[in-house]
Amino acid sequence: MRAKRIFDYCTASLALVLLLPIVATLAILVKLSSPGEVIYRAKRIGRDGRPFYMYKFRTMISGADRMGPLVTASNDPRITVLGYYLRKTKLDELPSLWNVVIGDMSLVGPRPENGRSVGRYNDAQRWVLKVRPGVTSLATLKYRNEERLLAQAENLDSAYHSIMQDKLALEREYIIRRNFWLDLKILLQTALAIFHI
Repeated sequence: MRAKRIFDYCTASLALVLLLPIVATLAILVKLSSPGEVIYRAKRIGRDGRPFYMYKFRTMISGADRMGPLVTASNDPRITVLGYYLRKTKLDELPSLWNVVIGDMSLVGPRPENGRSVGRYNDAQRWVLKVRPGVTSLATLKYRNEERLLAQAENLDSAYHSIMQDKLALEREYIIRRNFWLDLKILLQTALAIFHI
């Protein structure tokens, strides 16, 4: 879908330029708020099962991915004070626009998962790997408060696995239905969700 790629590239590039003052300010705040890198490179599985690094502002203490589970709940002690607000507002996702520019991701598409989670997909679920992963999706909108749901779970891993089944069903639904107008609708709903925290 060449038109989708052109739209993604132009929109993400323009957004990065327009949001540069916000991105720069957040980068400084992340650096000042806790020791460690400003950008967190999250290893994810992309289109056709190829791994790539998704860029986000670091919201957890340095080395957090080696200190606990890959899945995080809202009450995770590894999340920094600033990181809590970045996650709540989804501003930690702004660097992912660069992933869109370079072609690893699309603005709208199935959310990319880590290799361990993808390893648990069944054959039907692996179908979501046929397209570029997205910054936002139908599943992103439905599970916007996923970390809050996980905070109430007795078993974090099994709770996330259960949520993931519904998310993957929504991602498949998107792939079947996807078109330019659906993408615009999801982008608009995402923007509205961000401003109605």
